[in-house]
Amino acid sequence: MKGKFSIAAAILAHQFFGHAFTQQPSCSAAVKRRSSASPIVLQFQSTPSKEDWSRPDLQGSTLVDDTLQQMESDVEFQELTKKIARIGADGMTKEERSKRRRALDELGVPNFMQFVVENDDGTTSSVDNKQLYRSSPTILQLNIGLYCNQACNHCHVESSPLRKEETMSPQIAARCLELLQNTPSIDTLDLTGGAPELNEQFRFLVKMARQWAEENERELTIIDRCNLTVLMEPNQSDLVEFLKENKVKVVASLPCYGETNVDAQRGRGVFERSIAGLKLLNDAGYGNAKEHPELELDLVYNPSGPFLPPPQGSLEGDYKRELEENFGIGFNHLLTITNMPIKRFADFLAKEGKMKEYMELLVNNYNSQTVGGLMCLNTVSVGWDGSLFDCDFNQQLGMGIVGEATAATGDESSDEGNTAKKTKQKLSVFDIKSLTDLEKYSVRTDNHCFGCTAGSGSSCQGATA
Repeated sequence: MKGKFSIAAAILAHQFFGHAFTQQPSCSAAVKRRSSASPIVLQFQSTPSKEDWSRPDLQGSTLVDDTLQQMESDVEFQELTKKIARIGADGMTKEERSKRRRALDELGVPNFMQFVVENDDGTTSSVDNKQLYRSSPTILQLNIGLYCNQACNHCHVESSPLRKEETMSPQIAARCLELLQNTPSIDTLDLTGGAPELNEQFRFLVKMARQWAEENERELTIIDRCNLTVLMEPNQSDLVEFLKENKVKVVASLPCYGETNVDAQRGRGVFERSIAGLKLLNDAGYGNAKEHPELELDLVYNPSGPFLPPPQGSLEGDYKRELEENFGIGFNHLLTITNMPIKRFADFLAKEGKMKEYMELLVNNYNSQTVGGLMCLNTVSVGWDGSLFDCDFNQQLGMGIVGEATAATGDESSDEGNTAKKTKQKLSVFDIKSLTDLEKYSVRTDNHCFGCTAGSGSSCQGATA
């Protein structure tokens, strides 16, 4: 049948085409507490203009070696690594949750869903019996691997060049394509990582999804969540052209337009490579809404410390002015994302003794208008191993979607083999036929969810209110 995926066919195509697919920085807004009488004051440190930021000398060179050196010399990172080795990732997650809960207990704040219900202004139609329920899914987000050429200090995924084993297999990638086909409501395929482009499934997923969408005349936005420096990595010289050919929307991380601030958060040498990457994208037509509306380039801002992002619209204007004046760079939109009190950022808060202060900031700035726009209501997040989650943050905390998985029992060659036993368990892509099968299950929430409902709200698509 035209446009019909099968796992076997997709894997065969992948095998055939595999070789071809293969201190506080001043840029952050310090929003201590929401107040109509106190305007948000931004202090930005701009980098002086230079004649040429294209840096062709960087193309084909890797950032990995420098990242590894910085990781080895980072005392806090080494301490964290030893702690993970001692108590495990699950142990770290439990410890983080306990610290958040202790902070909220001291503030007299109940659990997240009870707080939402108590502060309901009548607009939270997705809440039923103190539970959140999703609508029809429109975004399929795939974390295809945790390997990255960077090791950013705010990364909630804890990606780095060391994460080589956590990578999506061809079988799981093909199954995700089947679920995309089987779910007509999905209009966005969101690819993230790690650095997703460095995973061998990336080009396979993009190529197959775009081809299928065009054959079936289906509108599909494909997003590449790009760290920009990957465009300079070895064997990626054709990456920009590949993204352009497949009309991939690029959502790129750039937490500031000043070199000092970016390198402090993302690693030495990241800023100049990021600007060079943006120049490559602009040269290909990205970020030019008038001439190439199909080549969207959005940038992502996140604070470098325990603060809320400033208003998305006003900050976008600042970014556009500074990037154009200093580097001749254009882009479409700026997305602001709140730092979630989990993983590396949670460790930072704990070390600085600011967990309680930050949780208080999130609670005091709770905005009921953000609940209807929570990304867990229309997004399905898939881990590199095929596990299903309500959002990317739940994924990193191991909070999988729990539901009924149908498993065949008995001898399939006999009548008894037609029976099935339904068991409750964490679900994977192989336990459902369509992403709409998940609508009957409530969203799993916890105290980190306050991060998505503070201020203007936060999601992978930016502000929500």
